[in-house]
Amino acid sequence: MGARCSKFSICWFQSHLKATVLESSDLDNGGKGEKQTWPSFTEFSLEHMKAATNGFSSDNIVSEHGEKAPNVVYKGKLLKNDLWVAVKRFNKFAWPDPRQFLEEARAVGSLRSERLANLIGCCCEGEERLLVAEFMPHETLDKHLFHWENQPMKWAMRLRVALYLAQALEYCSSKGRALYHDLNAYRILFDNDGNPRLSCFGLMKNSRDGKSYSTNLAFTPPEYLRTGRVTAESVVYSFGTLLLDLMSGKHIPPSHALDLIRGKNFLMLMDSALEGHFSNDDGAELVRLASRCLQYEARERPNAKSLVVSLMSVQKEAEVPSYVLMGIPQGTTSPKQPLSLTPFGEACLRFDLTAIHEILEEKGYQDDKGIANELSFQMWTSQMQDTLNSKKHGDTAFELRISQVQSITTHSSLMAELWCHQQSMQDAACRT
Repeated sequence: MGARCSKFSICWFQSHLKATVLESSDLDNGGKGEKQTWPSFTEFSLEHMKAATNGFSSDNIVSEHGEKAPNVVYKGKLLKNDLWVAVKRFNKFAWPDPRQFLEEARAVGSLRSERLANLIGCCCEGEERLLVAEFMPHETLDKHLFHWENQPMKWAMRLRVALYLAQALEYCSSKGRALYHDLNAYRILFDNDGNPRLSCFGLMKNSRDGKSYSTNLAFTPPEYLRTGRVTAESVVYSFGTLLLDLMSGKHIPPSHALDLIRGKNFLMLMDSALEGHFSNDDGAELVRLASRCLQYEARERPNAKSLVVSLMSVQKEAEVPSYVLMGIPQGTTSPKQPLSLTPFGEACLRFDLTAIHEILEEKGYQDDKGIANELSFQMWTSQMQDTLNSKKHGDTAFELRISQVQSITTHSSLMAELWCHQQSMQDAACRT
């Protein structure tokens, strides 16, 4: 689903957006009347998941959390159909009840939208709890917004991210899944066409008793501090913090942002990289919407449908594809895998001349008979082998000669020492 530092690869399903912004009502059928083909939800075996992730290799990890919630996400490839997926492996204590896990996974897996990185399967065997989702190749909003390398995210793209996120939340609400856990910049992923999608993993309850919800939100909704529960209004509050992220290009505490808004200093909220690229009216509208989302009283916040209506009116460059706005290539290739060679390629890699010749003969190769002045391949390989053997024999003879020379040298040294000793004895005898 997500990816780590621009390393991996291809989204399973290409977005069918034709360089336009879709209405929310079009999202579950591909938009513009087009019929979208979605995969059916599948319950995979643990062996399938091990094969897909290379035995849950650490090389396949794309994200992981801390010790308190060590849930790891791997990139994987379903071998049956060569499809790239994101596999989330939960802490074994996160879902002690397998029935509850399967019920939740099936419910979330029934959702299908252009705005979601859809859940396409799960695995529940023994203590293993795994979710399988579409893999998103172009990383997270956190990466593109806070840790960009080539260019800051354009104003038009930031507005599009806000709209697509609101549409995703509206779609989920319409399907009875209004609660979303840990809504933050890491949960927004970019697909093969550069379109933002909301991770389906946040739609799963992550609790032992199914009543309380854990959260890792940087800026916690006020009611969560009082009740320990996430509500639909809490999700809207988190959406407001994301609006602040999009406007400022950094994390700003909601209380500080609201102080600036009340003091009519909203321009101080705006990302300096956007200077001259947005109108004051558009900036003021987004600030107004963020302030509504961040109201202390939950009942005073707008709902998802209201957010969509407000954001539709401020969209810019709607005809420009997302990958163009993002400055990324469309149709990125799949994650880099070890190069797969044919038997002939393997033989060439090993410099195995005999194997090369055998393969060529199997393919119908024949020596160039009738060309007297040119060596045949078989003669050439024979000569090369003779050369290698001669070299080997020569190396052996050389080593033997060196050994003999060393022996002679050692013998000569001993004889010299003996002669010197005899001379010393003679000199001593003469002196006496």
